Amino acid sequence: MQIQQEEQFVTVVISQLVKPGCEQDYEIWMKEIIGAAKTYFGYLGTNLIRPQPGGRPEYVIILRFNNYENLKAWMTSRDREYWLKKGKHLVESEPHVQEICGLEAWFSLPGQPLKTPPRYKMALLTWASVFVLINLLNTFLVPLIRNLPPLIISLIITVTMVLLLTYVVMPRVSRLFSKWLYAK
Repeated sequence: MQIQQEEQFVTVVISQLVKPGCEQDYEIWMKEIIGAAKTYFGYLGTNLIRPQPGGRPEYVIILRFNNYENLKAWMTSRDREYWLKKGKHLVESEPHVQEICGLEAWFSLPGQPLKTPPRYKMALLTWASVFVLINLLNTFLVPLIRNLPPLIISLIITVTMVLLLTYVVMPRVSRLFSKWLYAK
């Protein structure tokens, strides 16, 4: 996948099947490879999604970097290559790696293969969500903080909006409109 703007945050989603009985060693190995990734410039964080009990032994690793060049430095590094070789005996298959950037991360559905909907659909749902959210915040939050300096009010509203969009609104909107977003 070629990324147009090198200054965008980049997220890599890596899924991998772990051999039965190797889960504990895999988790130790994950902590070590994440520790190595943390030393690379531009590293923003990692999330690990563990398999559900009784389900497929698939781990999903979500790795974030501040831009594509810094991600590429990690993904092509000798450190990463060393750790992948060291953990090869713990997994059943090669990792499945997908890169996403920008708003695409908002439109991923939990438990589903990562697909990117058309940009116009992402833009339309993002705009509608921001429109509704900003009006709700102006109606309910601004009256509570109106005595604060304008810059502080702006800070509170934008932080609240981004957190609500990222953790509450967009995951639900993506599920609610999934048939339209991912229509064949």
